[in-house]
Amino acid sequence: MVLVAATLFGANGSVAKVALSSGLTSLRLTEARCAGAFVGLALIAAVRPRTSRRATPRELARLALFGVVGVALVQLFYFLAIHRLAIGIALLIQYLGPLLVAIYARAFGREPVRRRIWLALGCSLAGLALMVELWNGAALDGLGVAFALVSAVVFAAYLLLAEREAGRRDPVSLMAWGFFFATVFWSVAQPWWSFPAGRVGDVVTLQGRLAGWHLPVWALVLWVVVVGSIVPFTLVVGALRHVSATRVGIAAMLEPVVATVVAWAWLGESLAPVQLAGAAVVLVAIALAQTAR
Repeated sequence: MVLVAATLFGANGSVAKVALSSGLTSLRLTEARCAGAFVGLALIAAVRPRTSRRATPRELARLALFGVVGVALVQLFYFLAIHRLAIGIALLIQYLGPLLVAIYARAFGREPVRRRIWLALGCSLAGLALMVELWNGAALDGLGVAFALVSAVVFAAYLLLAEREAGRRDPVSLMAWGFFFATVFWSVAQPWWSFPAGRVGDVVTLQGRLAGWHLPVWALVLWVVVVGSIVPFTLVVGALRHVSATRVGIAAMLEPVVATVVAWAWLGESLAPVQLAGAAVVLVAIALAQTAR
């Protein structure tokens, strides 16, 4: 479930990049993504048993924390980071999140973390470093690094909060509540009356090897909402019922691997041998983590 979600997240990056070529900003796309995902999940939840979508006042407080921190802020600080850093560098720093989850589990959760998990974490981070060619004089903006580190912290918080709530309610209702509170957050931060609605009707080229094809921006946004949000987020939360947050975080590191390959195959972005080696190391790390019961 996590590997399918990571694949969809990775492919979603290229779709979002094409959508952003219309002039729609990253934060506005995120706002539309959250609102659309909430509407879709709410419709699904509406036809399910009513008890699955009920929430007590105490649960609402926890769900609000999950929605704002786990859904809205992780995207906010990621976009703030990539505004000042290369996307690969920002992703590398953000994926310190699974390491933070393992440290939390060991230090505060009193859970035994096997040595092969630490080895898998080290291998996965090394593989990501190879993929972004960290040694090639990457320009590290101090504020950008700070944003990326905060993104890693809130990513870890998302995994831990989702793991806790996944045992209390089904994935659809949990993500519906999460995207609801994320939408409320974005509606306050960026009021809807200033949303550039005229942009979604524009027709844009799919770029790269699909430059001869054109789609309206609303179709790309719909893909981001359904295939890039509703399905993968629900899969990740569902997976947390079966595997730990640490292992989910490691398996999710497939995302930058898929994102790099899709960008190469579709948008014609370069893919050097060292990047292929890094992708292989990440895949080995994911397989290693799955053997740690």
